[in-house]
Amino acid sequence: MEAQEVVQKFVDAFRANDLDTCMDCVSADFKFSGPVPEPQSAEQWMGMVKGMHAAMPDINYNLQITGAHDNHVHMETQLTGTHTAEWDLTPLGIGVVPATGKSFSNPAEAGTMTVANGKITSYEIESSPQGGLPGILKQLGIERPS
Repeated sequence: MEAQEVVQKFVDAFRANDLDTCMDCVSADFKFSGPVPEPQSAEQWMGMVKGMHAAMPDINYNLQITGAHDNHVHMETQLTGTHTAEWDLTPLGIGVVPATGKSFSNPAEAGTMTVANGKITSYEIESSPQGGLPGILKQLGIERPS
């Protein structure tokens, strides 16, 4: 399977919230980096995604493939949603945050998925200060401990 086909399968599953299929598309040593404080394994990233879906059922990542070169598939994502349920941010040292009822809309951010041996090995997002998890927290008025 070509790199872009693997990534398209992942994107389709991600849009359908089929995280089991997403996990089937990534390698054992997969790393997600950019809009998070430190790189995450597939399990850590999917755990964060599940938590975001629980807290913001209308979350939309607006994932789009914008191009490909060899084993690198270029993406764009723009997160939007409304915080309508508790959000467990204990791993960030924040604790469980009650629903704020606030909406957020992050700027579009570019990223690259790298594929090797038919599996996605990394997803790196070129995060802006207003984007990613920090952008969501700021828009929702959630303070991170210093």
